[in-house]
Amino acid sequence: MSADLEGSDVLGFENELWASANKLRGNMDASEYKHVVLPLVFLKYISDAFEDIHASLVSRGRNPENRDEYIAKGVFWVPEKGRWNNLVENATDPSIGIMIDDAMEAIERDNPELRNVLPKNFGSSDLSSRVLGEVVTLFGNMQSFGDEDARSKDVIGRVYEYFIGKFAEAEKKGGGEFYTPRSVVRLLTEILQPYEGRIYDGCCGSGGMFVQSLKFMEAHAGRVNASVWGQESNPTTWRLAKMNLAIRRIDANLGESHEDTLLNDYFPDLRADFTIVNPPFNIKDWGFESLQDDPRWMYGVPPKGNANYAWIQHYLHHLSPQGMAGIVMSNGSLSTTRKEEKTIREGIINDDKLDCVIMLPDKLFTNTGISACIWILSNSKTDSKFRSRSGETLFIDCRGMGTMVNRTLREITSEDVAKVAGTYQNWRSKDSFDDYEDERGFCKAVTTANEITEHEYIIVPGRYVGAPPLPDDGEPFEDKMKRLTSELGKHFSEARRLEDEIRKNLEDLGFEF
Repeated sequence: MSADLEGSDVLGFENELWASANKLRGNMDASEYKHVVLPLVFLKYISDAFEDIHASLVSRGRNPENRDEYIAKGVFWVPEKGRWNNLVENATDPSIGIMIDDAMEAIERDNPELRNVLPKNFGSSDLSSRVLGEVVTLFGNMQSFGDEDARSKDVIGRVYEYFIGKFAEAEKKGGGEFYTPRSVVRLLTEILQPYEGRIYDGCCGSGGMFVQSLKFMEAHAGRVNASVWGQESNPTTWRLAKMNLAIRRIDANLGESHEDTLLNDYFPDLRADFTIVNPPFNIKDWGFESLQDDPRWMYGVPPKGNANYAWIQHYLHHLSPQGMAGIVMSNGSLSTTRKEEKTIREGIINDDKLDCVIMLPDKLFTNTGISACIWILSNSKTDSKFRSRSGETLFIDCRGMGTMVNRTLREITSEDVAKVAGTYQNWRSKDSFDDYEDERGFCKAVTTANEITEHEYIIVPGRYVGAPPLPDDGEPFEDKMKRLTSELGKHFSEARRLEDEIRKNLEDLGFEF
């Protein structure tokens, strides 16, 4: 997503939010900002939500220290030592870092689901107490993140999205690996439409795929009916995911700690209804030597130097009999001719698992310049709820879509998402298939037996959808050809004149040819 939130998602206090992070500029690298700011955002939120309920109980003459009152409202219990006002009052104290650590410790102790999640290293960091106190004061002067109105508008979730996007942009290739642009996440959920079921992401980053999936579920089904499973190898990012999901009261199984999904799959028996994921591209050292006989390699062992086809097979392995996967991949995965990868790709296609391929626009990701695509894999092409798509694959080319939000970053617009998802759903659905049409330069439905085989299993969408038609300028063809040939004749005449002049100049200098 862009560095700023868009449309109805504008919070109104973005400048203050980023000013808090910029207090740290000069004191630490951009890649370290999130370690300070996001835990403080979390701490302020749960404290604000607690204080809102606390004040309501006092005004009604109820016991404000009754934990059950908070649990009933889906709000964390915050012990006195962990309350934000206490930190703001002591923001200028040289031991403010230790106080923050104590607050985190107290909150973890009274909320078991947060145990071993919150960082407790503020007191031992190299960050000066003055700068840390200024950040606390800045947050203290901002509106409440946790009152009932803010919770209903998911303000804290949007604050997290804002910061995560800004950090990814600031870090560039150095540390934004955990962030998938929100427009790409939204496209995936609108295509897969996870109304209910088991949702899995083995490279869950900060949890954005889960958040967007459950938002979709709530918006379309009126309630959340899902179980969420995830894994993340980066310890800091794993904690961010736990905090991000806890803020939204999303009950997710992310394992006991961070762990590499390929090397140590926490959920080998899980068969999910939806796997929605953006794994790291083109990883060289992925554990090839120790995973030769792994049961996930249904179509062949992935090559030693690239994990792309390990990820693809990993997510196929974790699909239920009716499951679907949406996987963001580098474009190289569509056309690689490396023997192991081509064999795996042919096996997936011949086994009729490839549902749709979507070529994404460039410049979508803050942390990589690699162009990307989406693989939609399916175990349910003959599901009775949908039109049978046996032996068919839909190709969509989105390279002409999106809008530049700054000099280096593009975003897929809501209109683009609606067009792509609508095209896919029309092709997939019994009820709206009559609304689907191939569109030159954008989409085409093809059969494996004919087109894909003819293209030697290379699945770059541009090979199938073709080039977009040239715009009609209204000039009749005969008139256009007369005009163009007349212009070409003038260019030829001018070229001959210039050639004669050059020859004459060379002859005057004594050179002939």
